[in-house]
Amino acid sequence: MPYEKREVIPAGWPDGKRLAVFVNIPLEGWSDNAAPAIGPMGNPLKPGYLDTQSRSWAHYAHTTGMPRLLDILHKKKVKATVFTSGIIADRYPELVRRIAEEGHEICGHSYSQDILPVYLDEKGDKENIERCQQVIARASGKRITGWSSPRATPGLTTIRNLAEMDFLWHNDTFETDMPYLETFGDKKLVAIPFTMEVNDMPLYVRYGNAPNTYNQNLHRILDKWYATHDGVACLDVTVHAHVFGRPYGAIEFEEALDTITSLKWIWIPTHEEVAKLYLKPRRE
Repeated sequence: MPYEKREVIPAGWPDGKRLAVFVNIPLEGWSDNAAPAIGPMGNPLKPGYLDTQSRSWAHYAHTTGMPRLLDILHKKKVKATVFTSGIIADRYPELVRRIAEEGHEICGHSYSQDILPVYLDEKGDKENIERCQQVIARASGKRITGWSSPRATPGLTTIRNLAEMDFLWHNDTFETDMPYLETFGDKKLVAIPFTMEVNDMPLYVRYGNAPNTYNQNLHRILDKWYATHDGVACLDVTVHAHVFGRPYGAIEFEEALDTITSLKWIWIPTHEEVAKLYLKPRRE
């Protein structure tokens, strides 16, 4: 995949801000005949059966989790990027409208979580992106400019399709500490790395750590690395609305926001803000 030089600091990056922290909330939905493959129950069902428990667990995102997290963001005066499944925008447009009206960034996250771009051919991949654009714009009143694939796993054509459809950024990349430009003919978009170290899904759901491991990881990363090193980088603080939107997770989310807002060398931008810096002339 074509790209330009890594570790570029663009003009406009705030002076003294060594770390850009993205606050992310995946607001995810599944098709009627699908459910999360990972849930709180340790014993998976036999193949061919719909996991009705996992499906109910996931519905918490739109009924309770996302409204609770929005209240916390409002209290802490922090703007987040909400990775939004198109099916959520279709079925709960009032929630997506609230997210937009409160100033948060909304990006595409496939139409539903069981539609993974890596399984689609080029035509299906493009149609999935277009469908998300349309339903999220209808619900939010805003055109989305960013994309995050379910499982952060794009198809072979996804990134090029995003560029050709005039998206500004995606975060389906893990190979650097800083964003970089990708070029497809006369089209450019910004690849913004997605970090997984402060993320409720692997920490709590997949590996079964106690909820407070979330902030233990965050504090250790900030105190032992970024507080003592001069390099500029990006870090993600991610909570899923159906996981840490619950009280035990909301406690950790609020503490994480207190931490990152207290440090003067941290910048909390949206992905679009950062992408626009890279799409302008830059300094080395």
